[in-house]
Amino acid sequence: MFKVKVLTVGKTKEAWLAEALAEYEKRLKPKLQIEWRLCKSSAELASDALAEPFLLLLDPKGELLTSEQFSQKFLRLIEERGSRLSIVIGGAEGLPPEIGKRPHVKWSFSPLTFTHQMMRLLLAEQIYRALE
Repeated sequence: MFKVKVLTVGKTKEAWLAEALAEYEKRLKPKLQIEWRLCKSSAELASDALAEPFLLLLDPKGELLTSEQFSQKFLRLIEERGSRLSIVIGGAEGLPPEIGKRPHVKWSFSPLTFTHQMMRLLLAEQIYRALE
């Protein structure tokens, strides 16, 4: 089974968002487990992220991908990483600068700006799409 850890700042405030994330977790359960690490601050996010050996950073300045490209690259990355992958979504100020000092993979879902809460949902949907 694949395991993905998603590190981000904040919490899920809206009930509809919690329900949507739970639905994707249920759909993904046979193939992939998502662990959500909701940090209280950018400093905590940076500390947790730097403890991971490899990171996939979601950043508007990253490589812009189509859904098909995301699927191909995601599956390749998770295979290369031994079925485990850590993904970081920045908070309102973006990614903590100390995370960017290490070489990682950076992808962008869009040149548009989304809340970190919406990015969690978009990420879950794209992972689901990639595995289907």
